[in-house]
This record gives sequence, structure tokens and C-alpha cells, in this order.
Amino acid sequence: MSRQPVTSDFPAHLHLSIVEPPSRQPAANVLILLHGLGDSKESFTTLAKQLSLPETACIVVQAPSPLPFDLGGFHWGDDITFDQSIGTMDYDTGFEKSNRILKRDIIEETLLDKCGYQPRNILLFGFGQGGMAAIAVASAFRSELGGIVTIGGPLPSSLPGTVSSEEKNKTPVIVLGGSSNTLITQSALREIKKAFQQVEYVKWSRPGDGMPRSREEMLPIMKFFARRLQSKSGVPDGAIELG
Repeated sequence: MSRQPVTSDFPAHLHLSIVEPPSRQPAANVLILLHGLGDSKESFTTLAKQLSLPETACIVVQAPSPLPFDLGGFHWGDDITFDQSIGTMDYDTGFEKSNRILKRDIIEETLLDKCGYQPRNILLFGFGQGGMAAIAVASAFRSELGGIVTIGGPLPSSLPGTVSSEEKNKTPVIVLGGSSNTLITQSALREIKKAFQQVEYVKWSRPGDGMPRSREEMLPIMKFFARRLQSKSGVPDGAIELG
């Protein structure tokens, strides 16, 4: 029997927010939200409240490392490097530190051991570098997690991209990105599909990998949640599953 996590369950060094399920429903699921490079947990705490997912507690985690030079915001990487050719920060700088926090501190020692959840009841939602961190966490689990939503977050280069079909990770993944100016290129998508058995790809009609801007862009994510979230109260009479 699982119980809903509270802030005191987690190590004191972590910065996170917990958004309870709507209408005091039991938390059959946990969704872990991971913001993008240079952001903080505040914006994704607002997102978690807006999602209002049934029977789902949302844990919004702040990345462990602040950006240098008083830039503000935080990042998930082991290091911070700048791509001199385009003048931006590199997303893919290793995820060992964030993996220890997300896999060991949050999922294994707290959600599984203290709160009694099963891996199948835990999902991750990440944007940009946060999506890469989510993929890294799922790759470290032999057990199937509830699912991964990654917006503009490809497979980290440190992960093995080519494995046998029997070794592919069983956690379902939905990958979303822009029609151009995107990190989700065809080669990046192929690498994700080499590592995971079930990969759904949604290409938006607009350029760039920003967060969803419309109901149309958000709908595939909500359908994914409808398929993967579990319920303690069962399916209501007359309910129709979104396919």
C-alpha cells in the first residue's frame, strides 16, 4: 500500500515542491517534473497545478547546480560548457549527479522504500535538459516506469544508444519537438528508439522546442497520461479511454 509523499520524506538538501492531487484524491501515481536549462522549480510548480492530473501527486524538482556568472537559474548537467560556434550553453554535459538525486534520493529511497510506490506508478516529465535527465533516469532502471514525457530533450550522449531488442528499456516514451530549429532531429529520434522499446514522436507544426502553446500541442501529452496513469478507484462507469 502506497502513501502520498510529503516534503519531510525527502533529503533536506533537495529543493522541491509537491502538488497534491485534485479534490484530495488518493495519489495512485507520482509525476516528477524537471524544468529546463536555466529555469527553476517555480514555473513547473505552476504547470503541475494546471495539469491537475487525477490521482497523481506531482513532485517538482529544482536542478542541483546554479548557473555561473550570476546568470540565474539552475542546470542538470555535471558541468557547464559553452558552444562557442553558436554562443549558447551545451545541454549535454553528463547526468551522473542529477541521476543520483533523481534515481537514488527521490525514486528509490523515498518513493519506493518510504512511500511504497511501484516503479510502474512513477512518471517523469522533462523539458529540454530536464527531458534529457528524465531519459537518463529511465535508462538506469531495469523495471518499467510509468512513462517519460520529453519536450526537446534527446538521449544523452553518455548513454548506450545501440542495444539488442531484448535489452531495450521497456518504459514508454513520448518525444515532442518543433518542425525545425529542434534538438529532436531524425538522428536524435533514431538514438532514442535504439534505447527504448516504445517511442511515440510528435512533431509540432511550428519551429523550436518550447513548451506547448495550445490545446492541440498539449493533447498528445494528455492522451499519453490517460493511457499510463493508474487508478485506485477504478474506471468510472461510462468512461472512454483516450487512444
